[in-house]
Amino acid sequence: MTIPRVTAMEAQAKASLFLSDRLPDRISASTPSFDEARAVWRVPVILAYPFLGALGQVGEVVVSATKAEVISATPVEDMLNAARSLGEKHRDEIEAPLP
Repeated sequence: MTIPRVTAMEAQAKASLFLSDRLPDRISASTPSFDEARAVWRVPVILAYPFLGALGQVGEVVVSATKAEVISATPVEDMLNAARSLGEKHRDEIEAPLP
């Protein structure tokens, strides 16, 4: 059994920093899951809106469980395209007046 040196919170923070440098604020890191076979944290990237919550996953950031560094990520353009698609799917909810 592999015990990660990097915590889930640290992996999520690293993924969040990675995303904030590249993508709009509605796209963020969600709850990581540990991939023991590869000794990495898989951090889902989601599109979320205030009052609506998460609309869906648009990508993934993979963070090393031994060093807090990003190993790989879904290409930025792919995440943006997935976010646009989700945004279109939920357009009525997004544009609805606040309660």
